Formats: sequence, structure tokens, C-alpha cells
Amino acid sequence: MAFRYLESTTRSRLLFNWALIGYILYGWHMKAYNILLPIYRRKMSLSALPSMKTSDFDYPLPPELIAQTPIEPRDRARLMVLKRSDSSLEHHQFYEIVDYLQRGDVLVFNNSRVIPARLSGRKADTGGRLEILLLRRLSPNVWETLVRPAKRTKIGSRLELVSDSVTGNGREAKVTAEVVELRDGGRRVIRFSDETRLLSLGKIPLPPYVHVPLENPERYQTVYASEAGSVAAPTAGLHFTPELIDKIKSRGVHCLFVTLHVGLDTFLPVREESPSEHPIHREYGVVSHETANHLSQARREGRRIICVGTTTVRLVEAAAQASSPLELRAFEGWISLFILPGYQFQMASAFITNFHLPRSTLLMLVTAFAGKDLINKAYREAIARQYRFYSFGDAMLIV
Repeated sequence: MAFRYLESTTRSRLLFNWALIGYILYGWHMKAYNILLPIYRRKMSLSALPSMKTSDFDYPLPPELIAQTPIEPRDRARLMVLKRSDSSLEHHQFYEIVDYLQRGDVLVFNNSRVIPARLSGRKADTGGRLEILLLRRLSPNVWETLVRPAKRTKIGSRLELVSDSVTGNGREAKVTAEVVELRDGGRRVIRFSDETRLLSLGKIPLPPYVHVPLENPERYQTVYASEAGSVAAPTAGLHFTPELIDKIKSRGVHCLFVTLHVGLDTFLPVREESPSEHPIHREYGVVSHETANHLSQARREGRRIICVGTTTVRLVEAAAQASSPLELRAFEGWISLFILPGYQFQMASAFITNFHLPRSTLLMLVTAFAGKDLINKAYREAIARQYRFYSFGDAMLIV
């Protein structure tokens, strides 16, 4: 009897030990999986089309089609619907998007708000005029910025920020600053004396292709923008009105919000011959526990996840890469996901976007989602039908 008890106890201990070893190995495996999988996926996506060139994403656009002012009301912009199933195109007004949504769909919005990031300044020693665009906060009072003209600044350059250096009003220096690091592309790391006063001195930065002053700065914000931090608007969301969102909700569509603060790459074309050589600057994003759980449930149940804008697509896809295969986890941190043709989408079932600049990372992303032939067809027809392009332009829904 004692022998049988000992034998049983020994067997139980062995089983327990093997189970413990298995659990530890599983934990190590999942950590390695979460670390290595995003790297593997990026390498696979970048190598999927080795002959791909940046010129493949170029197209001629008549300058008069670049929208200079927003449509009023917001939801009266035009909407082109791209159907991947049969490569067909349909033409509507944006408010008619409700007809393409169904009960159970999940609509994901980026609620980032554009900050007054364009600052007027001058060099303390010479009085030379400068324009400073805040890009991202690195630490208290320290920001990565874009300075024009950059050649006027070097490490140690002392700057003064004024309320309106362009017209000559308000010449009193409000905030002092010092350049502490030089980066490529005209970027400078600047330490400010008091960052709490920067936003009161700044203006909302409009894209460089918009030349008409904006009468109401709120028209470069989405109606649901709540989390300050972007230097450019998530423009696909500019078409929504509170009334349209309410109507969408009444159809049984779930509206969720994530935050991705839009940064420098929105303004930059890809200059490298191969897109895979283009450096992507990091942007800060947040997906809450509640939103992650809801998205996971929708994916398990086979419901559509419709992203509003390329920023939302990039964030939820980056969060998926940082999670386990079965469950999307809450996410907060920097992302630098570059989506090119060949990328395998995990979360986005459909998405809403505007018409993008030639040779841009955004055009590459929509091409990865819809396919080159369909995107080329859509852009040719948009030009022929005089659609409005870029930030204040018309929209497309890709299903």
C-alpha cells in the first residue's frame, strides 16, 4: 500500500513538473512570438514584391483638383465605393455611406486632435525669421520639430517665439528655446523654456498644398476629436457630422475610438527608388482595453471592422501584430508600421479614406488593401469625374 502511494505521488509530481515545464516553455514561446512575429511580417511584406518601385505609385493630377477649402456641410462630399469582389465602382454622396453599413459592423475612428503646432520665431542673435512645426514631444519641454529655413539653425542656436512674427505684431518674446540636436530633413530637437505656452502661440498647421486660409480652424478637426497631439488631421473623418454618426448608430453599427497622433509622414513623399528603403517616422497610438475586447469579439464573430482612415488601419494592425493570434490586446506606444502591397491584413475588413498624394505611403497602403488595378482604375475615374483630392477632398469606401 505504501509503495502504491509512493508510486502515485511520484507520478503526480512528475506530471506536475512536466506541466510546469510546459507552461514555462509556452510563456517563453509566446514572448518570442510577440517579439519576432512583427519583425517577420515586416520583412515578408517588404520582400513580397521585390520589383516594386516608388514610381509605380505615381500619377498625374491636375492642380485644380486639389481641394483648397472644405465642403459644407461636411457629409456632402462625394463618395466613391470600391468593391473588391468584382472591381466595380459606384458614385454617391458621403451621407449615403449608411446604405453600405449593416447591423453588427464596427466602425473605428481616430479621435486625435490637431494641435496649434505652427509657431513663428526668430533667432535671438540676428532676428532672422523662422517657422517651427512641432512634430512630437520627446520629454518635458523637449520636442522634435521641423524648422524652415533649417540652414539658419545649428546646435546651440537660441530662438525666441513671438505671437505674430509674420505681420510684425507682438514682437515681445514669449518663449525662449535652444536647438540641442540636428536631424535630417530639416528636423531639429529643440528645448523650450516653457512648453505650456507653446499652444497659445501657435496656429493650426494646414498641409503645404492648401494655399487658401481656413476661416474656421475647427473645419480641420473631426467633430469627435478629443485627444490633442496631431500635427495633421485624420482627414477621412472630416466627412462625418454628429447627425450622421447618430444615424449610423441607429442602424446597429458599433462606433469605437482609438488614438493615433498623426506625424511627419503625412507631409512627406517617398523619394527613395524602392519603397522598402523609405524610413517611417514613429507615431504614438492608444487602443484601450474596452476597444481591444470589442474588436476581438467582432473578429471572432466574423463581423466587419471598418476603419475610418489610414491612421486607424495602421494602429489596429500594429496592435494586432503586438498581440497574440487569438486575442487583440490593449496597446499604448510608438508604431512605425509601413504597409505595402503583399501585407496580410489581420483586422481591417473595409475602410474609408480620401484620395492621396502620388508617391505617398498612404497611397501604397490603400493599394495594399484594394489591389493596384482597382486603385488605378478608381483614381483615373476620379480625375475624369472631377473628384476633389487630398485633405479637404472627397472620400472612398473600400469594401
